[in-house]
Amino acid sequence: MNTSETTTHHRPHWRKSSYSAGEGQCVEVAVAGGRVQLRESDAPGTVLTTAPPVLAAFVRSAKAGAFDA
Repeated sequence: MNTSETTTHHRPHWRKSSYSAGEGQCVEVAVAGGRVQLRESDAPGTVLTTAPPVLAAFVRSAKAGAFDA
Protein backbone atom coordinates (compact mmCIF):
# COMPACT_ATOMS: atom_id res chain seq x y z
CA MET A 1 0.00 0.00 0.00
CA ASN A 2 1.31 3.40 -0.97
CA THR A 3 0.77 5.80 1.95
CA SER A 4 0.59 8.77 -0.43
CA GLU A 5 -2.70 7.33 -1.73
CA THR A 6 -4.28 6.97 1.69
CA THR A 7 -7.48 8.97 2.00
CA THR A 8 -8.16 11.00 5.13
CA HIS A 9 -11.80 11.19 6.17
CA HIS A 10 -12.98 14.56 7.38
CA ARG A 11 -16.12 15.35 9.29
CA PRO A 12 -18.44 17.66 7.38
CA HIS A 13 -18.76 21.22 8.63
CA TRP A 14 -22.50 21.60 9.20
CA ARG A 15 -24.04 25.06 8.80
CA LYS A 16 -27.42 26.19 10.07
CA SER A 17 -29.35 29.18 8.81
CA SER A 18 -28.87 32.43 10.69
CA TYR A 19 -32.68 32.63 10.65
CA SER A 20 -32.84 29.57 12.89
CA ALA A 21 -34.41 30.25 16.27
CA GLY A 22 -32.36 27.46 17.85
CA GLU A 23 -35.41 25.30 18.52
CA GLY A 24 -33.86 22.22 16.90
CA GLN A 25 -36.14 22.18 13.84
CA CYS A 26 -33.73 23.41 11.21
CA VAL A 27 -32.12 22.04 8.09
CA GLU A 28 -28.34 21.95 8.21
CA VAL A 29 -26.10 21.91 5.13
CA ALA A 30 -22.55 20.68 4.58
CA VAL A 31 -20.36 20.23 1.52
CA ALA A 32 -18.07 17.21 1.30
CA GLY A 33 -16.34 15.73 -1.71
CA GLY A 34 -18.16 18.00 -4.14
CA ARG A 35 -21.55 16.83 -2.87
CA VAL A 36 -24.11 18.68 -0.77
CA GLN A 37 -25.32 16.99 2.40
CA LEU A 38 -28.56 17.94 4.15
CA ARG A 39 -29.87 16.88 7.53
CA GLU A 40 -32.49 17.92 10.04
CA SER A 41 -30.90 19.28 13.20
CA ASP A 42 -33.15 17.24 15.50
CA ALA A 43 -32.40 14.00 13.56
CA PRO A 44 -28.73 14.34 12.57
CA GLY A 45 -28.30 10.64 11.87
CA THR A 46 -30.25 10.83 8.61
CA VAL A 47 -28.33 12.61 5.86
CA LEU A 48 -29.45 13.27 2.29
CA THR A 49 -26.68 13.69 -0.27
CA THR A 50 -27.04 15.28 -3.69
CA ALA A 51 -25.12 17.13 -6.38
CA PRO A 52 -25.06 20.95 -6.18
CA PRO A 53 -26.91 21.44 -9.52
CA VAL A 54 -29.72 19.12 -8.36
CA LEU A 55 -30.16 21.06 -5.12
CA ALA A 56 -30.07 24.37 -7.01
CA ALA A 57 -32.82 23.15 -9.38
CA PHE A 58 -34.93 22.04 -6.39
CA VAL A 59 -34.55 25.44 -4.67
CA ARG A 60 -35.44 27.29 -7.89
CA SER A 61 -38.55 25.14 -8.30
CA ALA A 62 -39.60 25.64 -4.67
CA LYS A 63 -39.17 29.42 -4.98
CA ALA A 64 -41.26 29.37 -8.17
CA GLY A 65 -44.09 27.60 -6.31
CA ALA A 66 -43.79 24.26 -8.09
CA PHE A 67 -44.57 22.37 -4.88
CA ASP A 68 -47.34 24.58 -3.53
CA ALA A 69 -50.60 22.77 -2.86
